Amino acid sequence: MNVLIKGADVLTLDADGRLLRGCDIAVSSRNILAVGEIPRDFEPDETVVGRHRLVMPALFNAHAHGPMTLVRGWAEDLPLERWLNERIWVAESALTRADVFWGAALAACEMIRSGTAAYADHYFWLEETAKVVEASGMKAMLAWCLFGRGAEKEVGHASLQKTLDFARLRHEGAEGRLRVALGPHSLYMCTDDFLRKVADASHRLGIGIHLHLSESQGQVERSLAEHGRTPVAHAAHLGLLDGAAHALAAHCACVTAEDIAILARKLVCVAHCPKTCMKLGMGLPPLRRFLELGVHSALGTDGPASGNDLNMLEAMRLAGLGQKHESRRPEELPHMQILKLATQAGARALGFANSGVIAEGKRADLALFDTDQAHWIPAHDLAASVVYASHPGDVTDVMCDGRWLLRNRQLTTLDEERIRREAQTRALRMVKAPLRQVRQYPG
Repeated sequence: MNVLIKGADVLTLDADGRLLRGCDIAVSSRNILAVGEIPRDFEPDETVVGRHRLVMPALFNAHAHGPMTLVRGWAEDLPLERWLNERIWVAESALTRADVFWGAALAACEMIRSGTAAYADHYFWLEETAKVVEASGMKAMLAWCLFGRGAEKEVGHASLQKTLDFARLRHEGAEGRLRVALGPHSLYMCTDDFLRKVADASHRLGIGIHLHLSESQGQVERSLAEHGRTPVAHAAHLGLLDGAAHALAAHCACVTAEDIAILARKLVCVAHCPKTCMKLGMGLPPLRRFLELGVHSALGTDGPASGNDLNMLEAMRLAGLGQKHESRRPEELPHMQILKLATQAGARALGFANSGVIAEGKRADLALFDTDQAHWIPAHDLAASVVYASHPGDVTDVMCDGRWLLRNRQLTTLDEERIRREAQTRALRMVKAPLRQVRQYPG
């Protein structure tokens, strides 16, 4: 389909960070054909009036647990250990394959409505999430979460072999919109022997690893006591950070100078999820040091069980405010840098390097905002308004690979009414079922 967006303000997020006023964009098939001067022979199937619209690259969520929409608000005001042991790893004893599908579908509705076209998901029964990705038109990197303590102790009795079969079947599927990574939960929950097997499989298949890493000072102290190495250093020792497809490490809230050097040297991407770090009292990672020392970093929401929503607009805002507050430097983490962390950096982390910039030849992954509202006026700096003033309700349209996922504030690929109904019913059934603790956080 050929689409012409006419007379919009365009935030390109290119190397010059240009804002083009009253600009035209031509989209042909999956790509951006032209920005500014449109070829005379271009014949649009649809023309979008861009007046009072800001167009920017769609958002990429670098770490999420989408199906955990079903336990949104069920584990509040608890420290990490109790949050896991008393609520999350209890509720998951009632989780079913179908729950994952409907929870993932609800997550997709929420993400699209807040301008997100792609996400990295780390959860169970990924065949169901892959179906949602295919149906929704989104992009995703899926990592099947495993604890590596025997199939009988895994959700759905999954095994490493099963996840490898899934990777072989689904990697680069959904017309190229789907990537697969291996998903060991963490160093503190998985055995070294299992993690070595994961690292070996990653190297053989040429796919990445997505895991939780160095989330708290307690985890650092435990790793030092057991291995004589920090979690980051131990991950490197086990080969988890050495694959040709780079590792995606969520949080990294507690790291040393040596850890930062390892992350930079191994080309690891750190997924910074500021809301979870704040809400669970984990502490914020040294994002400025990461960026200064060459650690590839991107932004994520984490799951709705900890962060309550999948709103990347809020993740951007909290990332900026958190770093400014921690450093006591208002100039810390400029808003243009935040926008790039939420778009092109996330795209690179998920394996979609041709996204995240509005330029000729790039993928047509776009988000359109209604700027004709009180909180956008005056329009001194539209980029700053996206980061510090925008809301999901401002998003009017979302395009992924040249296909509308949201048009005039209406979802085009998903039956939102049915999804909301199914998710509500299943969420209430889950927490009312007989529950048991399925695993223990070691502290």
